[in-house]
Amino acid sequence: MPIHCEIVSQDRVVFQDDVDIVVVPGLEGVMGILPNHAPLLSTLQFGIVTVRKQGQEEYFTVAGGVVDVSGDEVIILANAAENVDEINIQRAEAAKQRAETMLKDRAGGKVEDLESLQASLKRSTLRISAVQRYRQKRTR
Repeated sequence: MPIHCEIVSQDRVVFQDDVDIVVVPGLEGVMGILPNHAPLLSTLQFGIVTVRKQGQEEYFTVAGGVVDVSGDEVIILANAAENVDEINIQRAEAAKQRAETMLKDRAGGKVEDLESLQASLKRSTLRISAVQRYRQKRTR
């Protein structure tokens, strides 16, 4: 018996399918969600969502958000989400360099600006590490 999973970012539905298990980066740690899971609403941290269907895994980066589990449905509402296979590594590396440079240049800037730049740096670093870790895993 599968569990339905939807991963939604602010601008699109990133993933939608019936799967065997969903693994999410909860604020208190990584959680595995199987069919018939107890109802749950949790905040997500920056990390990797793994969905497994018939022994095949897909990986997605999420930049925060929430996960809602009810019945046999998992809905992930992410601030930003992306399939690891769709990440452009050159763009992610360029974004990381821009964020690092801007952080150095704005050391005394507004708190809001610094938080935004730190989040950008964190997201680009996550995207780079996800590509390095999970694309290699898939090709083995």
